[in-house]
Amino acid sequence: MRLSRQCAAEAIGTFILVFTGTGAVMFGDISVGQVTPLGIGLVFGLVVMALIYTLGDISGAHINPAVTLGFWASGQFKAKQVAPYILSQCSGGVLASLLLRVLFGNHANMGATIPKEGLIYQCLILEIILTFILMFVILNVATGAKEKGIVVGIVVGGVIALEAIFAGPISGASMNPARSLGPAIASMNFTGFWIYLLAPPLGALLAVPAWRWIRLAKRDL
Repeated sequence: MRLSRQCAAEAIGTFILVFTGTGAVMFGDISVGQVTPLGIGLVFGLVVMALIYTLGDISGAHINPAVTLGFWASGQFKAKQVAPYILSQCSGGVLASLLLRVLFGNHANMGATIPKEGLIYQCLILEIILTFILMFVILNVATGAKEKGIVVGIVVGGVIALEAIFAGPISGASMNPARSLGPAIASMNFTGFWIYLLAPPLGALLAVPAWRWIRLAKRDL
């Protein structure tokens, strides 16, 4: 029962993330630029911050398969919970995108993350680095896979906003396979989609040994 409620929280949280974040991308197109790239980045950052405070002590507010994998690799999350969490996150993201499609039609490819033309492999590396930074920050400010501290929401939301603002125009700054899956399915545009399935988990997993090394350095102080 407890796991089912945690998974429900992850599904709802990812639904809210994708509905608001990719909705902002769509509304920018519908309103002919009234929602700017800066505004879109702030929407993603603020909604993640709000969700951490709302769901942090229930499910951890991972709302991202890459973050779930990172917590598992760090030894702070049980292996048996990984698949249910990821399934819930992806389901929430897909449902949000399908609802946006029903309500507003297909605008801006439903907010899909599509690599800049001619920069496929650069976007792959960029998404790995962006997710590495995100997971590295999360592991260093959180005290476990469930966290609702005052600082965590502000820091994690701020990092996501920062990365979305500066990297969004190039790769879409996904850092989250569930965030990319929903719009891809709703728009049926899978251009470069493999990048957003591969890069975020890889970036999150690479952050774990860096975090472990930093922790050892802290102990030596």
